[in-house]
Amino acid sequence: MNPKPLTHEQIRSAPKVVLHEHLDGGLRPQTLIELAHEIGHTLPANEPEALANWFFDAANSGTLERYLETFAHTVAVLQTPEHCFRVASEAAQDLAADGVVYAEIRYAPEQQLLGGMSLEAVVEATLAGFAEGERLAQEAGNPIIARTILCGMRHADRTLEIAQLAAAYRDKGVVGFDIAGGEIGNPPERHLPAFTYLRHVSMPFTIHAGESVGTPSIKGAVAVCGASRIGHGIKLMEDIDLSSDEPRLGRVADYIRDRRIALEVAPSSNLQTGGAKTLAEHPIKQLFDLGFRVTVNNDNRLMSRTHTSREFQRLSETFGWGWAEVRRCTENAIKASFLHYPERRRILEAVIRPAYAALEASESDSE
Repeated sequence: MNPKPLTHEQIRSAPKVVLHEHLDGGLRPQTLIELAHEIGHTLPANEPEALANWFFDAANSGTLERYLETFAHTVAVLQTPEHCFRVASEAAQDLAADGVVYAEIRYAPEQQLLGGMSLEAVVEATLAGFAEGERLAQEAGNPIIARTILCGMRHADRTLEIAQLAAAYRDKGVVGFDIAGGEIGNPPERHLPAFTYLRHVSMPFTIHAGESVGTPSIKGAVAVCGASRIGHGIKLMEDIDLSSDEPRLGRVADYIRDRRIALEVAPSSNLQTGGAKTLAEHPIKQLFDLGFRVTVNNDNRLMSRTHTSREFQRLSETFGWGWAEVRRCTENAIKASFLHYPERRRILEAVIRPAYAALEASESDSE
């Protein structure tokens, strides 16, 4: 255990990788106020701090379903190309300012058609925004690569269409697919045609599973649908017996660990949706210590009032994590990313490993 927790500034200076970030969950409060004013949408508060507090409090309900209700306000302002462009640009810049060097940011384009945009227009405006955000972040001295995962809504019937849309924009900035929305009553297998199509065209995908539903949801995602990553996955602990000295993994847990299927864990978000009562009780440390490919993510920066450095800072304070754990989660994330292998390797070898070697050496010198 690291005797002295890492500080926020220390962690912010380290390169980090985010795999699970929702675009419509990370708007700047001031931007949300301005965009809502433009379209005449009424918000629960019209001052940035008050609005940020409202989102955090409203999302702190203890259930995923209530948590998702807050998105009505953010999705409402993402109905024009100009708004999509701005929000995407700011998301890339904000992540980069926090030291994130690679991010996969997801959203559901089918929710952004109320203003008359086509699915293609939504994707193109958002990709242009990410490109602009990358440019501005580079100019500010905070280089980032921002890529997109397109989501189909799991309670709707357009997932095959969105999967085809993701494939159409492959290598143009879209790197994967996911299903989002309420997990209860909407098992991954319901959308098997979309995942079968993606496997047929050799496109990677992740699946939200094990956030509010247990082992059956996770099994459906990996064994039936073929996901190479799991969004959240913390209910996997139901398939792990820790009652004796030697942990015993069930078949699903064994499968996920053996095949190095990454878990996109978002600690603060999980606390809000009832995944654990306190961070000390969150299973991330147990999963990490058991050798699962754990990654640390924000999920929704606005709703959880968080960012990547804060997530790692809280883990350092709670579990004594030091640079070794932060580095391992970061390496896990870039290895599990949907970038092509040469790009993953370049970021790992040229950016991540040299930076952490220097940080660990500096820490040793100061002891």
